[in-house]
Amino acid sequence: MCLALPGRIVSINDDTADVDFGGVIKKANITMVETKIGDWVVVHAGFAIEIMDEEEAHRTIDLWNEVLAHDETDIR
Repeated sequence: MCLALPGRIVSINDDTADVDFGGVIKKANITMVETKIGDWVVVHAGFAIEIMDEEEAHRTIDLWNEVLAHDETDIR
């Protein structure tokens, strides 16, 4: 299963951006969106697929942190 996660663009080189996912920097193809350094993007399978505002990005990250904080043995 692949998940789409929000990250902040920290640098751009042609069609590729370095995206910061909470301290982990990954490369993402940005040909599907028109973006700039500092933008928050949703990345899925190595592609930035949507630009999102910072508030929404933080809400999404908070929700993921809540999910990850639960004990996995409770999931059936």
